[in-house]
Amino acid sequence: MGAIPYRAFPMLAMLAVLAVVTAAGGARPAHGSPPAGGPPHPKAAEFFPEADAFGPFEGDPPAAAVYRGGEVIGYLLRTKEVAPIPAYSGKPVDLLVGFDTEGVIRGAYVLEHHEPILLVGIPESRLQEFAAQYAGKRLTDRIRIGGGSQGEVSVDGVSGATVTVMVVDRTIMKAARRVAHARGVLRAGGAQGARARIRTDVYRPAGWKDLVEAGAFGHLRLGSAEVDRALRRLGARLDPPPADPDELFIDLWFAVVDPPMVGRNLLGDEQYRWLMGQLKPGEHVLAVLANGRYSFKGSGYVRGGIFDRVQLSQGEQTILFRDLDHHRLADVYLEGMPEFREMALFVIRAGYEFDPGQPYRLELLVRQQTGPTDSVFTTFSATHALPEAWLQRPPAAPGAEAGEGAEEPMWVGVWKRRWPEVVVLVAGLGFLTVVLFLQDVLVRRRRLVVRLRTGFLLFTVGFIGWYALGQLSIVNVFTFLGSLVHGFRWETFLVDPILFVLWTYVAAAVLLWGRGVFCGWLCPFGAMQKLINEAARRLRVPQLVLPPLVHERLLAVKYVILLVLFGISLQSLATAERFAEIEPFKTAILLHFQREWPYVLYAVGLLAIAVFSSKFYCKYLCPLGAALALPTRLRVFDWLKRRKECGRPCQICANACEIQAIRSTGEINAHECHYCLDCQVIYWDDRICPPLVERRRRRERAAGARRAAARMVEALRGPRSAAAAGAETPGTKGISEAGATGAKREGR
Repeated sequence: MGAIPYRAFPMLAMLAVLAVVTAAGGARPAHGSPPAGGPPHPKAAEFFPEADAFGPFEGDPPAAAVYRGGEVIGYLLRTKEVAPIPAYSGKPVDLLVGFDTEGVIRGAYVLEHHEPILLVGIPESRLQEFAAQYAGKRLTDRIRIGGGSQGEVSVDGVSGATVTVMVVDRTIMKAARRVAHARGVLRAGGAQGARARIRTDVYRPAGWKDLVEAGAFGHLRLGSAEVDRALRRLGARLDPPPADPDELFIDLWFAVVDPPMVGRNLLGDEQYRWLMGQLKPGEHVLAVLANGRYSFKGSGYVRGGIFDRVQLSQGEQTILFRDLDHHRLADVYLEGMPEFREMALFVIRAGYEFDPGQPYRLELLVRQQTGPTDSVFTTFSATHALPEAWLQRPPAAPGAEAGEGAEEPMWVGVWKRRWPEVVVLVAGLGFLTVVLFLQDVLVRRRRLVVRLRTGFLLFTVGFIGWYALGQLSIVNVFTFLGSLVHGFRWETFLVDPILFVLWTYVAAAVLLWGRGVFCGWLCPFGAMQKLINEAARRLRVPQLVLPPLVHERLLAVKYVILLVLFGISLQSLATAERFAEIEPFKTAILLHFQREWPYVLYAVGLLAIAVFSSKFYCKYLCPLGAALALPTRLRVFDWLKRRKECGRPCQICANACEIQAIRSTGEINAHECHYCLDCQVIYWDDRICPPLVERRRRRERAAGARRAAARMVEALRGPRSAAAAGAETPGTKGISEAGATGAKREGR
């Protein structure tokens, strides 16, 4: 036998390797081709412990039947073979999913992934725990990560892996539903195979207002306070925290651009034709426009990545957008359209089978970091449907008109959740109203008034302020004025029931009694200053009273601040909100002093000044107080009584007024009065008010004179009556004898 040539060694080595691989393959088959009757993966037996046989992965889409006693009890699938959705890495996450013939998911297990965030820093077990949550969920459930609204099922997210869990969620549900439809476990929806078409013959020139009224746009508006409350329920807080209770988080508008009524008016004819020419059959374009502090695009997406803050859902599927689906939107031609800080176009790919004739939902995901690698998620959404006049529906499409029911307005859900707080607040305001109407009776009891007011101020700080976060702000005023110019919507103000109820009451109180009802009774920061100053006075801390001339000049400062903030708000409400930090309300009330140290130092400094000067901030710096003072001149009632002697010469009320709202001439300056009722207590106190003191003394002198006269009359009675009186009353013996002696002297 001859020697083997040297050049044949590489080929022989390759054959040897192939032989080893073939032998190994015969010993252990791959998951895709399991031995007859055996589970394709050990987890499959855990999903179906009652099963006695498993079929092969076969059919379209491929799935393995699960048997018990020869009957099919469920199906297994690998998501990579059914719905290979690219994740953050650009590659799909492969999961083993099982569901039974009742449409209940038995389990989900991650087989393979290439996510960098889970390869470094976050243990893979977190993703397995996330997938395991789907066991027991139904294929018809609407799953929401990080909390859901009514009718939705919530699952916890994975901190630091937002995009990944979103993709896993959609992968599990879409793949399982696709197999369930194919195997008859779920009935196909009416929209499938009978999607509506966009009518290209419907067009007329239109402006922003026309399209909004026609229903072309969906709308989602969120306040920072609402988002902060949603995050707090998950154990986190919005960072940076809301600048004030009515801070705008995002005002988002969205629309399908395909209808010429939207696309041609928004993009112009040339840009619209170009965009439509880029689309493949079955593709659509969504426009998203937004203002506010929150970006719907974010900055976390990279080439090949996914937009992790915004997505669509329709029926049983969720539509994600990749960077290749994104187009910048810069040139817009829609007349009267507001200026938006952020605009974008997203292509809805044909694989999603989007039906423009069915309602769809835009979902905004808010993620808040809670630690170096930890974060929480919460989702907000808005539903939209294209106007029927812009659609052409197939004549034979059973159930094509069926869609999701009308979604409950967001503010209704908020009121339902916060009704106990609203009830307590309304009860407190009702009590205050009774105090105001009965003030002439109550102020005659000094101690009662002091106790009532102190108790109500504690209620204002504790419940209205720190618990219900009901601190009104000057930004609320600017928001209201802006809504009158750009279009008033009740939903804007109803979304926070505490602020809505407070503002309704304060508006009525200003028109009836002036600004003082709010500043003296309902402002949490003002109440905090008053309580601190009251404690300081009890401890006999010396008080600083500014000379009248200096006081009058400083009163103008808050009006100057108001004008400056108002001018800024005309240009940019967001900028005005930043400058409105001159209000310490956010730090002291809304954030409970848990903020950066400069803000805390400022708020604490103002409270420290209150030790020596009652409500210094309210008197000289508060722009909200200045804004409420302007309509005070129009108040209906003037129930604070004065006397002709007030100020001429009496100065007791003026000296006792901690706000220095009583002029030296005796008049009450309603623009500065805080309606504390101290002057009314003095007005009815006959131990303090000089006119009443004089009247009381005259009454006392008259009563003394009457008593003296009565004694004289008694003394001048005859001896006989005196003796009779003495006989009846032994204790009057001395008086009788005196009367007799007097009578003898008279006889002499």
